Amino acid sequence: MRLLQIAVPVGKRDAVESMLEASDVEYFLTDETSRREYSALVFVPTGPEDVEALVDELREIGVQEDGYVTISKLEAVLSDRFERQQSDEPTPDADDEETGDRIAREELRARAAEIAPATPNYVLFTVVSTVIATAGLLMNSAAVVVGSMVIAPLIGPAIAASVGSILDDDELFRTSVRAQFLGLGVAIGSAAVFAGLVRFTFLPDLQIQLIEQVGERINPGALALVVALGAGVAGTVSLTSTTSVALVGVAIAVALIPPAATVGLGIAYGDGTAAVSAGILVVINVLSINVASLGTLWVQGYRPEHWFAEQSARRAVIRRAALLVVAVLVLSSALGVTTINVSENAEFERTVADIASESDAHVLSLEFSYRTDLFLRHPTAVTVRIIGGSQDTAVALRDRITDHTQRDIAVIVIREDGAASTTQRLESPSIEHVPVSSSHSSGALAIG
Repeated sequence: MRLLQIAVPVGKRDAVESMLEASDVEYFLTDETSRREYSALVFVPTGPEDVEALVDELREIGVQEDGYVTISKLEAVLSDRFERQQSDEPTPDADDEETGDRIAREELRARAAEIAPATPNYVLFTVVSTVIATAGLLMNSAAVVVGSMVIAPLIGPAIAASVGSILDDDELFRTSVRAQFLGLGVAIGSAAVFAGLVRFTFLPDLQIQLIEQVGERINPGALALVVALGAGVAGTVSLTSTTSVALVGVAIAVALIPPAATVGLGIAYGDGTAAVSAGILVVINVLSINVASLGTLWVQGYRPEHWFAEQSARRAVIRRAALLVVAVLVLSSALGVTTINVSENAEFERTVADIASESDAHVLSLEFSYRTDLFLRHPTAVTVRIIGGSQDTAVALRDRITDHTQRDIAVIVIREDGAASTTQRLESPSIEHVPVSSSHSSGALAIG
């Protein structure tokens, strides 16, 4: 529920009363005696979907020129008459197809302006959430990474920029864009500083690409784009309705905070592949959130209050949306490459599993190791845990894998009794990670 409080200027009282009577809304009018330039005060309780139509009519009368209209949120209205009116007599002037359940543009602008600026708290919460996310990545803990997103404040500028474009508010747009750049810069910088401290104190030789949570952000697939677009739509709808913005803000933080933390990790550990790949993902996600937000606001029917500003706003929206879409499509080609690579690797793993199942041993498990390049992962080794089999199992598997896949990779075979054999020296630099546990390393090592 909303409450409109109208200070009616002298000479406008009859027009305001006639408009309210024609709109068939419940209102209360009292004479204004404290200041001579106002003739009356009017209180109008109404639904949020009707506010915009009423404010537009008040603007046509000219109330805003010498008077004012305030809009506040009502927690409850205790009135059987009012409830009957709301259920039985909807406001004729409210265009349900245009407004639906969304709030009025004036309320939207006020909410966007409140969450758009880069305040000290905005910076502080960005730093804290990014540090927690970086710690979660280093711990390979999805729970910690998700928890960091709850306090991330990045939803405000991401959605407010689109509100500024739609409502032809250049100041709001510029403020929001600056806040987005600042927030991402602070996130990457704080992650790099924190990860640098970890590297020089606790984990100097950590291979960050071998961490599962980090690897997901270094080589993301095309579905990452769906996450960003969905987050933009959800964030916008939450801002234009009564849904909790903070709750939906977690979705936007999912698309921005972990990739930004990964960029910081790549910088701290001198891993250019991680920094560049995750950095491109950050750019794709922030652009996708903005374009999804623009589209959602336009579909919801938001336009500037003045008809002459609508044309310039439409041109600005089309121009900015076109630039965002082109940039997203160009950058998303990298996600397409990664998606194809993921599919190829999955097919390779299935082929190797089939080959191993046809060997002379009982296969317990398969573990694959990869070398990570920009947008691509290349298999380097497969560790096969078996029961039984001959001493030539590793050589036979490698030959069959090469014949079927045209990929020459190391094959490490570990038997139940702890003995191991490999077709390639374990210290070979092409094998980044050999998943042999310490319990097996005590056994005899046979080089096939």
